[in-house]
Amino acid sequence: MNKMLLSGCLLLGCLGVASAQQNYFDQWPAGDSPQEVGKALSEHFVTSPHQYTKTIHYSEVCAWYGALQFAELTHDDALRQELIKRFDPLMPGGAEADRIPKRHHVDDQIFGVVPMEIAIQTKDQKYLDFGKSFADEQWNHPSADGMSDETRYWIDDMYMLTMLQLEAYRATGDKKYLDRDAHEMVAYLDKLQQPNGLFFHAPDVQFYWGRGDGWVAAGMAEMLRSLPENHPDRARIMKGYRLMMSGLLKYQGKDGMWRQLIDKDDAWPETSSSAMFSFAMITGVKHGWLDAATYGPAARKSWIAVVGYVDQNHDVTQVCEGTGKKNDLEYYYQRKRRTGDFHGQAPVLWAADALLRDK
Repeated sequence: MNKMLLSGCLLLGCLGVASAQQNYFDQWPAGDSPQEVGKALSEHFVTSPHQYTKTIHYSEVCAWYGALQFAELTHDDALRQELIKRFDPLMPGGAEADRIPKRHHVDDQIFGVVPMEIAIQTKDQKYLDFGKSFADEQWNHPSADGMSDETRYWIDDMYMLTMLQLEAYRATGDKKYLDRDAHEMVAYLDKLQQPNGLFFHAPDVQFYWGRGDGWVAAGMAEMLRSLPENHPDRARIMKGYRLMMSGLLKYQGKDGMWRQLIDKDDAWPETSSSAMFSFAMITGVKHGWLDAATYGPAARKSWIAVVGYVDQNHDVTQVCEGTGKKNDLEYYYQRKRRTGDFHGQAPVLWAADALLRDK
């Protein structure tokens, strides 16, 4: 980057402006552009079978959200209609209504993100009403301190739980959803973030599992995109976000990837976490939350590295399988590597979306 340009941008406090990003987030190697990768993975998602469980799994919800956002950002009405067509059988009374998740649990309630994203894009009330019912149920019986009774202090929840309430806010403009969300995020930050900026999988499982920390990074970046500058919890969340991004920089491999266990050099490079960290850093640079000269190259390197793990079928390889918490280091080392798992397809789409956004 031109040193005078960067210096001027720093003086003006405009790290997020387009001129500070151009050398990091454009001029991609052949086949690596977010337009190409996002289109290929979105089209592949439309025809992919469901995974993991009889009801819709949260990882599929996350991929659906990423593909819908891609359709919106690229003004691809045909893709959007295909994604809605895939969802319509899952509406109440639809042919696949038995696949609607039913548990009062963060992994099931996040299903509401898909109909709310469809509602945001189409303004169709039936999708809004259906999606909002999940967000409202999540706070039917809050604790005395205002937390959802689905709160369990696994780091996964810093995306799973918060994303549902965030989409409810985006779809309705009702500040109660945003306030719930921010309150929950602050509680998790206060309880779980370590001095190095990273997060153990849970208070009783003290390992830095890659995708677990990825959920946190993505959840904070998504929330900060929508949280007003004057919101009382914004400064605390921004502090936690920046501390985490700084911590992650120290563990990025020379290949651009992060490991299945973030702080273990002998752990295998893992795509879902690397894509989530890339998404969080791209978003931070574009908004000016992070120093472009420091984080732009790291995010670019990660994106190119992750895209290198997308195979000829548009399946993301080397994705850690679905993982519960377990206080056993070897358990995390031995997690299986999967290909085409929605846990990996989703964050690659999010990163493509982040690259396509102005902010």
